[in-house]
Amino acid sequence: MKNLLRSVLLIAIIVFTASQSNGQQLKPSASGYAPVNGIKVYYEVYGAGRPLVLLHGAFYTIEMNWGQLIPELSKTRKVIAIEMQGHGHTPYSDRKLDIAALASDVEGVMNYLRVDSADVAGYSMGGSIAYQLAARNPKRVRKLVIISSTYKTNGWLPVINNGFKGFKPEFFNNTPIKTAYDAVAPDKTKWIKFVEQMIVFAGEPFDVGEANIAKITSPVLLISGDNDGLDKVELMKTYQLLGGGVSADLGPMPKSHLAVVPSQSHVSLMMQTKTILGYLDDFLK
Repeated sequence: MKNLLRSVLLIAIIVFTASQSNGQQLKPSASGYAPVNGIKVYYEVYGAGRPLVLLHGAFYTIEMNWGQLIPELSKTRKVIAIEMQGHGHTPYSDRKLDIAALASDVEGVMNYLRVDSADVAGYSMGGSIAYQLAARNPKRVRKLVIISSTYKTNGWLPVINNGFKGFKPEFFNNTPIKTAYDAVAPDKTKWIKFVEQMIVFAGEPFDVGEANIAKITSPVLLISGDNDGLDKVELMKTYQLLGGGVSADLGPMPKSHLAVVPSQSHVSLMMQTKTILGYLDDFLK
């Protein structure tokens, strides 16, 4: 079973990154490093308007995760895309990886760019970080978009949580992830350490806290694939914590929304550019 999961995951990674590489190439209007929490965090800025912060999934870069969406989003928004510790242009650090630290990094970048509040969208790992950010400092998040993600380890199906057990850094060699890392990493010799750090990070349980999720005041859009590995019972419980799951014919429509996209996996969901853009445009207006 473990070998099968490894093969499926790596195939999914290859398909995803290959599809994203065909996205439009758009140069940022600004980019650089924000000194936060003892590390340097890379960011890119596109367009103008109300700020929208984008947080990528595990192992990915800005281009790999958001390359097809940024050209459209930046037509009407100031898009701020961030690369997490050790990812993309952001240097590797021995600092322990956890959701709270990464959320603090995002807040630090916002401070550096003098962004008091923003809409925030996160995919996979980025969604978990976005949950933590909204719970940590709700005034910084205007609206929240969570794509195929959860605020706790048990929000995933057991097969997902068990899938990373026994993973080794060499499983990621000769994949588009390694190619992308080599293309932009400031120190390519840190590859093995980075992957080892990420495997440990993926294997450690996390939980932002049910009570903290219930206190989020920002409108939240949850986007999930029907077969993306999220436990749909837990997803519905999350939506209820955010005020959803009611009969809107008998009362007001909740400010938070839930979209379950049919016939989509965790990887393929993020390829549905038009669908994701449609949901984002409607919700963020």
